[in-house]
Amino acid sequence: MNHRLNFVAALFAAAPLAAAAAPDVPMSVVVVSATRAEHTSFDLPAAIDVVDADRIGAAQPRVNASEALATVPGLVVQNRQNYAQDLQISSRGFGARSAFGVRGVRLVADGIPATMPDGQGQAATFNLDMAERIEVLRGPFSTLYGNHAGGVIQLFTRDPRGAPYIETNVSAGSDGMRKLDVNTGGKQGAFGWLLDGSRFETDGYRAHSAATRDQAYAKLTFDMSATGKLTVTASGLRQDDTQDPLGVTWATFQRDPRAGEIDATDPQTPKRTLADRYDTRKSIHHTQVGLAWDEKFGQDRLHVAVYGGNRSVIQYQSFSKAFQAPASHSGGVVDFDRDFYGFDANWQMVRPLGDGTLHTTVGLEAGKSNDARKGYENYVGTTFGVKGNLRRDEEDDVRNVDPYLQLEWERGQWVLTGGLRHSRVSFDVDDHYLANGNDGGSVDYRHTTPLLGALYKVTPTLNVYASAARGFETPTLNEVFYSGTGNGFNYRLGAATSTQLELGAKALVGQDVRVNAAVFQVRTHDELVVDSSSGGRTSYRNASATLRQGLELSLDADLRAGFSARVAATVLRAIYDEAFTGVAEGNRLPGVPRTSLFGELAWKDADGHLQAALETIASGKVNPDDANAATPAPGYAIVNARVQASQPLGAWRVREYARVNNVFDRTYVGSVIVGDSNKRYYEPAPGRNWVLGASVQYQF
Repeated sequence: MNHRLNFVAALFAAAPLAAAAAPDVPMSVVVVSATRAEHTSFDLPAAIDVVDADRIGAAQPRVNASEALATVPGLVVQNRQNYAQDLQISSRGFGARSAFGVRGVRLVADGIPATMPDGQGQAATFNLDMAERIEVLRGPFSTLYGNHAGGVIQLFTRDPRGAPYIETNVSAGSDGMRKLDVNTGGKQGAFGWLLDGSRFETDGYRAHSAATRDQAYAKLTFDMSATGKLTVTASGLRQDDTQDPLGVTWATFQRDPRAGEIDATDPQTPKRTLADRYDTRKSIHHTQVGLAWDEKFGQDRLHVAVYGGNRSVIQYQSFSKAFQAPASHSGGVVDFDRDFYGFDANWQMVRPLGDGTLHTTVGLEAGKSNDARKGYENYVGTTFGVKGNLRRDEEDDVRNVDPYLQLEWERGQWVLTGGLRHSRVSFDVDDHYLANGNDGGSVDYRHTTPLLGALYKVTPTLNVYASAARGFETPTLNEVFYSGTGNGFNYRLGAATSTQLELGAKALVGQDVRVNAAVFQVRTHDELVVDSSSGGRTSYRNASATLRQGLELSLDADLRAGFSARVAATVLRAIYDEAFTGVAEGNRLPGVPRTSLFGELAWKDADGHLQAALETIASGKVNPDDANAATPAPGYAIVNARVQASQPLGAWRVREYARVNNVFDRTYVGSVIVGDSNKRYYEPAPGRNWVLGASVQYQF
């Protein structure tokens, strides 16, 4: 109740104060995620939202996708205040159990998957500085992207255009946050270029959470003919010795949200935290390159994309019984080097059929990742946080091959859609460390995901739709690594399957208001849940059935006199539909809030040179465990304020901004680590914090 009152109060209080940047109400947004071809989102039988460049950069340092994606209903994106583990993203409750990275939601950047063939992705690889828009697709339509269940998040960088320019962005804020970004771009004749480099540093809000991130990005475009275009993209991410603050118990959170968990086994006095004693940290080096060819043949189009890259990680974990670790334990240091590559090719045709028009897309997508993976003890003698004896040495291959077909027939007031995708995901493990037995083996997952959808245009300003699909979600490589409390690979894990239904309406109210609403239900069988989680490693098992039922609502309104508003609300009932060991029927799925809300009242002057806003972000309580026995992370509501100014000065463009997050300095848990056996579930969020930024651009 408290967070609802805070939200209402923020909206009304903003009226005399507001001044913060919000784009004009998007009445007809063009998207490509649902159909792989340009299409207005208003005429699609799917829940899809677009976060544009203005929103991504709305008085933000553009470090985390959570800064912008909070505005999307159905999506929960949490900054864990832990750059070693990336953001926590869930869509309609899928992905909430991920201990690190993103699973259950497919990530794509410029047509190149940021999600590996096993379904695990990394949002940190997104380059937000060059982003033109982010499309968020939820519900049945997302099943046409294969091995996941919750949704698809696609980032599109802007295409090079116009006269050459150079731009510098600087920002600084609380907890030693600072960022420098330099980019340049332009287009001359048939050749366009976009180059970007940035460094982000923070001392971290939580103890032992400092991070440094270097990113680089390049995009080259070549107009090969009047109908053909070649696009080359390359990107790199480097994070060295990113500190991992770990989760904390409820008692530690209440005592001091910034503190780390004390290691009771530490012989020193006073005792150190687990993070300090083991110097928990992660280093990441990620590079990738992609080429995309697009050729038009009248109304038809051919798209071919190929990509490849490398990701190397070394991570130092903590566990308090290092010297008693069983022979099957792979040690507290994870060290792997991954090569990945793949392609996606599709042919899109437009033909008349009967009294309507048929759009057909036929495609094939394939990918492979190969890990040279080793594990070491995280101690030598009595010294912790160093690489010790070898405990693991293997080669892990994951492959997927997915043919797909999508049809859309438009006739009069009807738009009918159908789709089919057949996915095969294969895991192969070659174990070279045989001192604890041979954990080598293989497992294949195969599934066909059909989709049906229909949209009816009731009036030019009101569309209603229905869609249904079958989906599936394999275990990720990290989820099959362990079985039970430390044993080897769990090849018995099955894929979760789901049946998804959605009803929705999209309405334009006059010239100034757009409303999207969707109700949905998802029934899942063989849901993957945490079996045990201890010592930095988590094992999983297939549970019984789960049920997700929910409502999503978004509203964008132009209130005149420069004012605008956005509301994005979600109500989600996510429960276990059948009991299993230790979990009762009706228990809430962990990591999933029942309600979440974003509200904003914004203002800008007639020229758009001065902008400001008040935002409210609210969330219901979150259970951290399947049994619902642990203390839930309480619900919360926070208020943010931002202001931005820009000045065009001939060939120069100058911009300044200021932002204050959590204006009323609320203490709350930002995210939870689902199923942690040591009950260190909680990841505290910052109190009041600020950021200042400025940019200067010169166009030649």
